[in-house]
Amino acid sequence: MFATVRSTTLLGVVGRAVDVEVHVGVGLPGFTIVGQPDEVCRESRDRVRAAFLSRGFSWPNRRITVNLAPSGERKGGSGLDLAIAIAVLVADEQLPTNISDQFAFVAELGLDGSLRGVVGAAPLVGAVRDRRVVVAASNAASARAAGASDVVVASDLAHAVACLRGEAEWLGEGTVVDTNERDHLPDLADVRGQPVARHALEVAAAGSHHLLLVGPPGAGKSMLARRLPSILPTLTNEQSLSCTMVHSAAHVSMPASGRVTHPPFRAPHHSISLVGLIGGGTAAMRPGEISLASEGVLFLDELGEFAPSVLDSLRQPLEDGVVHVSRARTTLAFPARCLLVAAANPCPCGAGTPGVCVCDDAARAKYLRRFSGPLLDRFDLRVSVGLPKVDDLVDGVDGESSLVVRQRVVAARHLAQLRGGGPNSAIAVDELDRVAPLSVAARALLRRELEVGRLSGRGLHRVRRVARTIADLDAAPEVVGEAHVAAALRMRTNLAQLSGGPR
Repeated sequence: MFATVRSTTLLGVVGRAVDVEVHVGVGLPGFTIVGQPDEVCRESRDRVRAAFLSRGFSWPNRRITVNLAPSGERKGGSGLDLAIAIAVLVADEQLPTNISDQFAFVAELGLDGSLRGVVGAAPLVGAVRDRRVVVAASNAASARAAGASDVVVASDLAHAVACLRGEAEWLGEGTVVDTNERDHLPDLADVRGQPVARHALEVAAAGSHHLLLVGPPGAGKSMLARRLPSILPTLTNEQSLSCTMVHSAAHVSMPASGRVTHPPFRAPHHSISLVGLIGGGTAAMRPGEISLASEGVLFLDELGEFAPSVLDSLRQPLEDGVVHVSRARTTLAFPARCLLVAAANPCPCGAGTPGVCVCDDAARAKYLRRFSGPLLDRFDLRVSVGLPKVDDLVDGVDGESSLVVRQRVVAARHLAQLRGGGPNSAIAVDELDRVAPLSVAARALLRRELEVGRLSGRGLHRVRRVARTIADLDAAPEVVGEAHVAAALRMRTNLAQLSGGPR
């Protein structure tokens, strides 16, 4: 006897539909799983058999062969357990055959027959969203966030079988309290003083420009960076779904609603490995921190402490907005459309100021070699952050709140969307003259910067993009003026001591 039941397996951050084919026939009793299962998948035979016996179902004392189709792709994880169990019941004529075309099953089985949640519920269910999907209670919110038309919940194998026979009802959805994630974000009003750095943060948010903050310890670099998500716009439906899929696949903490609706913020430690930052692995390919920060902020604090090879691995993903991970068995693509913010000290001791810095030439040279010119060139904004003034700290008043700044950011992004369909940081070079035309005075200012060698050809394009964003924040006319270009140049601090080359 033969049965086919639909399930799904996780490949990177994408779910792939799998047909679980089960044949129960004559021969020596046994249980074989074929179709390139991994070790966790092969262990399903023991979990499924124990669940049968625990819940009082008759185990076929015959030859059972399970094929996971298509056989050309490797299958992994424990999410196929329930589908295998249901397929065995159908093949053994303990369940009707008509369920094969109506349902899909995504859940792990406990030895007692209970249903347990699996990693990556959102992308897994997204691959079979055209069917009625049976999941464990802990995966219900993420499964519904994936856009499946009908998600139902069962408590255990016996309950699922009773519902399929029409003898019981699926569990209710329950009540989900959708709290506002912004209520827990730190507010930009906490930052006192630092007008240049605050403006740079606003420009970075409005134009999606990568930002490097350079200054001594205690200047407020980390404080500023951690308040950037609070001034970013709420994610669109498409962005929200993409973030939800990635976070679910990586098994990180999810909101109560099961869906990521606000820009994520990731701040990995400087000891992170290349795979941890970019993604990949061996048996299980998982997204890295740059993908978890997609549509949000990736903050690299103490940039000089990261391994140079790890930092340089960011160069291509930042340009393309996607990470391509190739292994012997497969090639996967992970999203990497993040806003990179980094903080660094000007030198090993952190002081940087002549007469105060205690670093010798050898120590400084070794420190500077950790930053490659191509990586630094990815930062449209390079801002020097000095120690705050005493009056600002003791007697100063709170700055503008995140709500006020976010309103300007949203308006600027709306202008960019109407003009070019994307953020200003992504304006193509051949579109700059149309999207960001320069006034006569602005063009003359850029010419002088090029002639004295303070600006490179690539830097010219980046300055024009930043100037376009500054003009949008000021609700200025379509023509970018001299003041906007001058402001963009001021936020591109000469970091020859770090980059070893022109701006």
